[in-house]
Amino acid sequence: MTDYPPFGAGLWHFASYVDRYATDGYAPEVSTLEQIARAGSVGDLSYVDVPYPFTEGVTVDDVKQALADNGLQAIGVTPEIYMRRFSKGAFTNPDPEVRAAALAALNEAADVVRTLEAKYLKVWPGQDGWDYPLQVNHHDQWELAVSGMRELAQANPDIKIVIEYKPREPRNKMFWDSAAKTALGIKAMGVDNVGVLLDFGHALFGGESPAAAAQLLIDHGLLWAMDVNDNLRSWDDDMVVGTVHPIELFEYFYTLKVNGWEGVWQLDQFPFREDTVEAAKLSIRFLKAIYRSLEQLDIEALREAQSRQDALGAQRLVQDVLFANIRGEE
Repeated sequence: MTDYPPFGAGLWHFASYVDRYATDGYAPEVSTLEQIARAGSVGDLSYVDVPYPFTEGVTVDDVKQALADNGLQAIGVTPEIYMRRFSKGAFTNPDPEVRAAALAALNEAADVVRTLEAKYLKVWPGQDGWDYPLQVNHHDQWELAVSGMRELAQANPDIKIVIEYKPREPRNKMFWDSAAKTALGIKAMGVDNVGVLLDFGHALFGGESPAAAAQLLIDHGLLWAMDVNDNLRSWDDDMVVGTVHPIELFEYFYTLKVNGWEGVWQLDQFPFREDTVEAAKLSIRFLKAIYRSLEQLDIEALREAQSRQDALGAQRLVQDVLFANIRGEE
């Protein structure tokens, strides 16, 4: 019996969705507690990332009990600092009162992290950035973004905080847009409790190699968490894992393995039109195949091929194990 790593998912994976076309939603609204129940029904999930605030009427005690009832733990708490009142930014908002409100919301979410005994507070300031040339002073944006994160970290020294970067959306250009810029910003903070959550799809969407981004962050001691999904590279589609870029996904997990990185293999997907539970099951099925393939891969042979930049030899080694494992043990 294969001893797989722990699997997790953002709780939003099991919610319902609205976009600018289907403004009535793709399904009826799903409460936080119902999302937890759906996550529990997957069978292979151990962790969930919990958005905060919860849906109306749900308390932190309700969530804690629901997690226990469904055999789940909170890996992180994601505060919603990207809604309407933060439309011009959270940390980088031009209004100091809005910046203060964002910090207050994050500190409140930090208390939820403590109550749920989660591993980290995840910061995704999706509205920090700009839409047009000349709209912002880039020096000032840097100072506000970095000093805001520093203040949050110093106010919560007992909690790990991870920044999830992304190139754009909802802003046309997000401030934290790449592995390199995020690493530089964290170094400038001068704190030791801020790291990075690397989203595989965000790296693809941003024109990065997810494996190269992971290696960069590992080399700087900053890869503290990760999400996986897939996309068509022109947008953050948050599709089911392995449906578009299976080889790059394999390289990503190969990079984690050879560096001894251990952590939760976590889904960040938005199955708008698909059954949310089945989408999670299919994703984990593929992740298990990735794991089995990594166990069987001749790593020394691959490294030897890489030393010669032998692209075809490297591909052959990976194909031999990966595609043989898709219908293996499940």
